Amino acid sequence: MSAGLVLGGPIAAKPPQIPVYAAATRTLWLDQGWSSGDRDWFHHVSQGTDTLPIPYSWFLALERPNVSLRSPGLFSDPAFLDRFGFIPSPATASNPGALSVGFARTRAVDPTNGKPFDQLGFTCAACHTGRFDYRGTAVYIDGGPAMTDIGKFRGALGFALGLTLVSPPRFLRFAQRVLGPGYSAAALAQLKLALAATVKEGFKLQLAGPHPKGDVEEGFGRLDALNRIGNEVFAAQLGDNRNHVALSAPVAYPHIWDAPWFDWVQYNSSIEQPMVRNAGEAMGVRALVNYDGVALPRFTSTISMQTLHEIETMLAGKQAPTAHARFNGLRSPAWPEDVLSRIDRTLAARGAGLYEQHCSRCHLPAVQTPAFWSSPAWSPANAAGERYLRLAVVPVTAIGTDPAQAVDMKNRVVRAPLSFGFSGAVGKDGAVGLYPFGPALGQIVEKVVIRWYDAQTPPTPAADRDRMNGYRPNGIRDGIASPNGTVPAYKARPLDGIWATAPYLHNGSVPTLYDLLSPYAERPRDFWLGNREFDPVKVGYVTGPLAGGFRMVAADARTGAPIRGNGNGGHLFETPVDPAHPRPGTIGPMLSPADRRALVEYLKTL
Repeated sequence: MSAGLVLGGPIAAKPPQIPVYAAATRTLWLDQGWSSGDRDWFHHVSQGTDTLPIPYSWFLALERPNVSLRSPGLFSDPAFLDRFGFIPSPATASNPGALSVGFARTRAVDPTNGKPFDQLGFTCAACHTGRFDYRGTAVYIDGGPAMTDIGKFRGALGFALGLTLVSPPRFLRFAQRVLGPGYSAAALAQLKLALAATVKEGFKLQLAGPHPKGDVEEGFGRLDALNRIGNEVFAAQLGDNRNHVALSAPVAYPHIWDAPWFDWVQYNSSIEQPMVRNAGEAMGVRALVNYDGVALPRFTSTISMQTLHEIETMLAGKQAPTAHARFNGLRSPAWPEDVLSRIDRTLAARGAGLYEQHCSRCHLPAVQTPAFWSSPAWSPANAAGERYLRLAVVPVTAIGTDPAQAVDMKNRVVRAPLSFGFSGAVGKDGAVGLYPFGPALGQIVEKVVIRWYDAQTPPTPAADRDRMNGYRPNGIRDGIASPNGTVPAYKARPLDGIWATAPYLHNGSVPTLYDLLSPYAERPRDFWLGNREFDPVKVGYVTGPLAGGFRMVAADARTGAPIRGNGNGGHLFETPVDPAHPRPGTIGPMLSPADRRALVEYLKTL
């Protein structure tokens, strides 16, 4: 993500339409093992990011993008941001400005010019805090997939900034909030010039709305995270727009409980080391990095690796998981029977057998069973006494789900200066090397991490580096081995808490668990995301039309062909008409409606 995340492209004729939701009568954070203080810190601790490239004071002073002679209210009002999916959060010591969940104030020194700045960035919680409503109760889930629409947020913020520039009454109200009483004419003029420069930059970036290269719309609950990280690092910050690619592979925000103990992460199982994963995420939401070594040493950044390690420790827990200790950091949420329907234990018991028969081979035995903790999927303990889950990784050709995320990472090539010293060049252009995207990203993030370790006083000892790196190497891969080289693939993770992670499949193309267990012909191919009302029977969100929501279209209405990036095929339970030619991604026989209901009921218990 770059400045284009929120400012890109020409200002539209009108701001984006956003949903209007009924106010909740009560709110509930599910118990997942964190205290309220833990939760507050995680929601608002800065990763050193400058995601919104405007000063913190501007964001608090900016008005909503409604065209009005009077003030339409503040953009930062939690009730307004809630309509984009951002969860309201109270004022606390960690969050004195009462910013919504996932927003953090970043005060740091820009390593590219040595100047201090005070701006606003996204935290892990912006993408990894879930929510749903049920009959007036708003339920919030730490580590769950966010139901935000970054595109609409970006468009609205850009429109609001442009409107502030061209509307004298609005600009004066903005200036009074930013500058305070008694400001001078010179200060007012300087603010106007700064705002004009910011809006001009937004025009120049040309990233709002449909991209000329053919972006796949992300919409509520989805983000093309890996391509956005690549665009931010290799295009925006390196200043080489030839590295910019279309957003071709939106994915549902993944849930992150248990993830610190996986051997590899990302949907396509591409990243091994926790520190590189977390620092790369921070760089993707615009942590600033010095790549030319002029103002400060090369690869100096605004990221604190210590903070990233503390975030990882909160998620992982301070004790390695065992059959006795279980996962003791952020736990998966339990189905709230006092809010939703009570679980039918008789039906769930029947579903347990179906789970063992159809699901456990890839997704492992259920986490609450002894078989999970004694599974050979656990690696032997390392010198630190830690063992990791070696997850099943299934080729795209076998699982049959939309290939875009895995294939596009494998095929992407980026340009970077040869002076960076990357290995694995597949070509060069003068002083620039051409590199496979994944390995290049891993190497550039590692250099930023090492620079921070080396810059501490004294430098971070080797033993502490190993601990902060999660005792894992900087492994990057773009698939799994096959006789013909690596092939794109997706991982299968344990299903604890899966009931709270709709929509399903890696790209959010299936709305409910019941739909996921249904044959392809019965899966919805045209539905709406952005609804918050929960369906406790099918388990997922309701999918009816929603003004201002996102219409998720998985297949061409005329031809039936899947829309790349949105395809909802694969992971299929259906009996082929021709057994010799099953539909791609058929992994089991047809499940009767009764079997589907039993399996869904069991999944509620995980």
